[in-house]
Amino acid sequence: MTADSSSRPPGRPCSIAAALQVMGEKWALLAVRELFYGNHRFDRIARNTGAPRDRLTARLRALEEAGVLERRLYQERPARYEYHLTEAGRELAPVIQALLVWGDRWAVDEPPVTLMHQVPGHPDHPLDAAWVCRTCEVRPNGPDVTLDIHSPGWERSGPIG
Repeated sequence: MTADSSSRPPGRPCSIAAALQVMGEKWALLAVRELFYGNHRFDRIARNTGAPRDRLTARLRALEEAGVLERRLYQERPARYEYHLTEAGRELAPVIQALLVWGDRWAVDEPPVTLMHQVPGHPDHPLDAAWVCRTCEVRPNGPDVTLDIHSPGWERSGPIG
């Protein structure tokens, strides 16, 4: 999915802003969280997010239109659907994980859940989020991360001129 210039948010050309056009609403992120947790039916997603049903319906439709999730028929009469993440939706895992880690540290007194890594034949163990360079597999720290700007007329501090 790509946005044409009429649907781009104002300001700096930015993939973060474009992603927030799709995912930047609480109910959208919480619905995706529920799908990661294995809850695929509307009633469970509504119950577990606390979202008003009409808003959740609108968010699920928007996520489907954006290619983040897909509906799958699980009952014909009456027609009932489950929601499943697409490849684009599954690639939100680091976003959901980063929000969970940040929330555990800064927004709650006690973490309500811990993401665990399952390895057959070994005990489950906690999973941590980390940035890793795709070339050299090093975990960079703040000063090691720079911008390579591809948008004409822009530099790190903002528009040129």
